[in-house]
Amino acid sequence: MRDVKPRRIRLEASSVCQLKCVLCSQSNGIIENSIIRKGFLKFSDFKKLVDANPWVKRIELSNFGEIFLNPEILDIIRYGYERNIKLTASNGVNLNNVDEEVLEGLVKYRFYTLSCSIDGCSNDTYQIYRINGNYDAVINNIKIINKYKEKYNSKYPLMRWQFIIFGHNEHEISEAKKKAKELNMKFYLKLNYNPEYSPIINPEPIRNELGGYATRDEFNEKMGRLHTEFICWQLWYYPQINWDGKVLGCCINKSIDFGGNVFEDGLLKCLNSENIKYARLMLLGKKELKEGIPCSECQNYRGLIESGRILKRGILISKLIEKVLEKINIR
Repeated sequence: MRDVKPRRIRLEASSVCQLKCVLCSQSNGIIENSIIRKGFLKFSDFKKLVDANPWVKRIELSNFGEIFLNPEILDIIRYGYERNIKLTASNGVNLNNVDEEVLEGLVKYRFYTLSCSIDGCSNDTYQIYRINGNYDAVINNIKIINKYKEKYNSKYPLMRWQFIIFGHNEHEISEAKKKAKELNMKFYLKLNYNPEYSPIINPEPIRNELGGYATRDEFNEKMGRLHTEFICWQLWYYPQINWDGKVLGCCINKSIDFGGNVFEDGLLKCLNSENIKYARLMLLGKKELKEGIPCSECQNYRGLIESGRILKRGILISKLIEKVLEKINIR
């Protein structure tokens, strides 16, 4: 298998968060006690990585934490703009506590996309899941961003209202959609990964909204693929790097890193190590499960194995990946 040379990477800006969301790995201590640990991406490391890898044109900064808690986030945003890199926070931000200078910087330095996690359309509903959060503060920060978008006559950042569907907030979906439109935001309904917490009460309207499914299990059955299958593709075209330079491979890996440090050993060397190459072959059904490889401990990978999608479609997926790599010129 050829080495990859991705134009897109995922680089955690902050693994620290001020909220205590009910199902989040932050709230139950998993992040703090995992290989992720709590910390911030240093501007000096960001600059070093960007300067050494000019082919990287897009960087996702959000993953396990809140990017706006990083004390150097404005410097990171500014330098990304100067190097003509599209910076995104499509995974999600809570947008509760942000200095206005940073909000202006998002617009001034053309931050590309911002996905705001807002699971409700009132403070009472929002705080049920987003513990320690403040709905009104979030909406006010969005309005400030829009104010600066008018000032700079810019459409950036493109903003999305991300709404995780729960039984306690489903009654506010319609109102939230209207509010998102008022704020010039796209609206996105996200499926809860743990159906035991606040299960949906009235699934039919949600099925109508989403195209026939209201849970991840219903999605898997209707679509004939796992809801989270796309995550495995990150090892090729959108690899995840921790704030301290460890190679995680994908956005859900918290168990074992793939070895090396991109800030010290180089990005391409780390993204094409023997361990990550073996993992890619595992995902294509060309290698057996191997202990010590992060994917071997992943429920997502095991779910693919159990469904037979990897082993039965390995060759097809391999060819498809090759075409994708050629199309977006990753090599």
